[in-house]
Amino acid sequence: MSASKVTDTEEAVRRNVKSGDTIMVGGFGLIGSPLTLIDELTKHDADQLTIISNNIGEAGRGLGLLLRQGKIKKAIGSYFTSNREVAQWYNAGKLELQLMPQGTFSEAIRAGGAGIGGFYTKTAVGTELAQGKETKVIDGETYLFEKALKADVALVRAKKADTLGNLVYYKTARNFNPMMATAAKYVIAEVEEIVEPGDLSPEEIVTPHLFVDAITTSRLILTREGVKEVWA
Repeated sequence: MSASKVTDTEEAVRRNVKSGDTIMVGGFGLIGSPLTLIDELTKHDADQLTIISNNIGEAGRGLGLLLRQGKIKKAIGSYFTSNREVAQWYNAGKLELQLMPQGTFSEAIRAGGAGIGGFYTKTAVGTELAQGKETKVIDGETYLFEKALKADVALVRAKKADTLGNLVYYKTARNFNPMMATAAKYVIAEVEEIVEPGDLSPEEIVTPHLFVDAITTSRLILTREGVKEVWA
């Protein structure tokens, strides 16, 4: 039986995230976002980061905190308008952006985790998003080639984990997290509850432990009133 993967949040982030790294961060808005790991990242001296995430949090919340610190060099995602400050940083020439249709974004992450170099899609053909990209005619229709997305580190959030690293998600908080857990060299999972091996039903496990390198406990959670600290 493998040893426990439960570790300290600070240690997990500081040992594995380096300046210049490409980081995948789960979440849709702030739902399913690893807020505790992001908070630890704001305390870490790593910068010049490329962030692959659906959005860059909200103003002053989630990845929005990291943006305000100037630690993000480039953002790859599909919904940046949830945080108006992203546009301000981009217009000031302080942030690179790669905008992707959400379905393309999702499939590019899945392809990265599956060991596929890329794929052809009709989405974005003939638009500004297709500029500089390869196109190919298949069965009389034009397709656009999109490269797979991969990362050095993935920060994901799950509802529950066993000490081996098997993950269970909660409803829509699942979003991009399972795919990102397959597409990075090192995966840190933030969870609300940790149980012993055998306590999880095999049918409820979405991310098998083989994809997870470290498990930490959530300190910050999202409530209807906003982000709340559940323990100090």
